[in-house]
Order: sequence, then C-alpha cells, then structure tokens
Amino acid sequence: MNHEFSLSQSKYSNTSAPVMVVTGGAKRIGAAIVRAAHEQGYRVIIHCHHSEQEANDLADTLNHSRPDSAVVVLADLTVVNNSEMLQQFTQNIIQAFGQLDVLVHNASRFYPSPLGDIDLEQWDDLFLTNAKAPLLLSQALYPYLRTRQGCIISLLDIHAHNKPFKDYAIYNMAKAAHRMMVQTFALDMAPEVRVNGIAPGVNILPEADSDQALDPQQQKSIIDSIPMQRIGKPEEIAHSVLYLAHARYVTGEIITVDGGRSLTLAGGGV
Repeated sequence: MNHEFSLSQSKYSNTSAPVMVVTGGAKRIGAAIVRAAHEQGYRVIIHCHHSEQEANDLADTLNHSRPDSAVVVLADLTVVNNSEMLQQFTQNIIQAFGQLDVLVHNASRFYPSPLGDIDLEQWDDLFLTNAKAPLLLSQALYPYLRTRQGCIISLLDIHAHNKPFKDYAIYNMAKAAHRMMVQTFALDMAPEVRVNGIAPGVNILPEADSDQALDPQQQKSIIDSIPMQRIGKPEEIAHSVLYLAHARYVTGEIITVDGGRSLTLAGGGV
C-alpha cells in the first residue's frame, strides 16, 4: 500500500497522540526510532527518498497495529534549496496529522572524501543531509513545534567533536556544523522548543553490499576497541531519542551512545 501523503489523509489529525517525524525513517536506525516511538503511542511520519518500498511496508505494519497512525512523506532533501518546495514539504508534514511534536534529523550521507580528490559535488551532497537540510527544515518547522512546546533531536556522530575520521574531511565538517546547530538552536528556540543531539558510535554496521562494508577483521578490530565489547543496536539509539523527547528540562545536550568507544578512541580510524 502506498502511504505517501495526500490531502485526503488529513483525517489523521483527529486524535490527540503526539506526532514525530523522522527523516530517513524507512530503514536501519531511522526505522528503529519510528517503531519505538509508535510503541510509545506516537503517530509517526516516515520521511524517505529512495527507500519508498521499505517506508510503505513499515507504515503498513504500524497501521495494522494501530489504524491511521503512520504516514509516509516522500521527498529528496534538496527541497530545502527551493523556498516554495520547502514550504510544500513542510505543509505535507504538518497536514499529515495537523500538528508536530518531535522532529528527528536522522537522514545522513556517509562516505570518504580523501585529500586530493575532494570536489564540490561531495561538498554539496554531504553538507545537504548532514547540515543544510537539518538547519533549514528546523527553521521551517519551528513555528509548529513552538505551538506544541515540542523538540528537535539530531543524530550526530562521536567523530563530530575533536576525533575526526581520517579521509572523511567533508563528513566530519558537516557533522560538526550540525552539532553546533543543535547548541545554537537550543538557545535561539528556548524556552518553547528544546533542541538536543545524540552522538552514536558504532551502533550499526554498514550494509554488506555497500561501498562502506567492513570485512570480519575490521569488525573485530572495532569491537575490540569498544569497552562494552559489542556493536551497538539501533534500538539503543531509539531509546535515547525517546528519553530526549520527554526530558522537559534538557536542551542543548549531546548524549553519547557508543558503548564507551569515545573513551578509548584516538581518532583517525573508522
């Protein structure tokens, strides 16, 4: 079933449950956040771009469990580059359920940009999902979040602060910019809207068929460097998201969820 938003779905706004939108919410950590929020009674808006089938399957499952509780909003985040398209995207999000309580910035691009091969296309691509879209989407949705005394939660990275990945200059810079957005908007949007972040470590491995896939030896090396001696789980990030969604006196904070890895990490490695 196709759950892409249309005006006919405005009936979803008739209930009083809080509403959360998760960018990149169709798979992996994003989907874990969506499921956890739904289990806690949230109505959820699953944003996706390329993963439309996975998003619709997830919405089907959630709506089967609780009717009219999940909607898919399909959009390329390049909509933030055009004021009219951004306004329409914003309206699609709000009209899905008539309100917004929590905005989760989860969508992210991640790949290396080695010195000597850095180009503007990489800059535009990595900064779009990791800094520019969170900034402009937060600004666009701020009036609606303010009405609901809501919050913004950003997925960052333990490498966004003082311990960069080697050969990932643009990604490192973009996540660092996103981190500073969290702290700045925590001031600018207070006291009506709280803004916080979560800095994962290795809470999910790259997909096996991706260009970021890790061989068994690389995986073992990573696990050996983590005091908790295991890869984290997407559900552990979701748990922290829900904590921040309900922590009424917490703003401007970055919670590290990395099994202690940042305590032993010198920086440089993936």
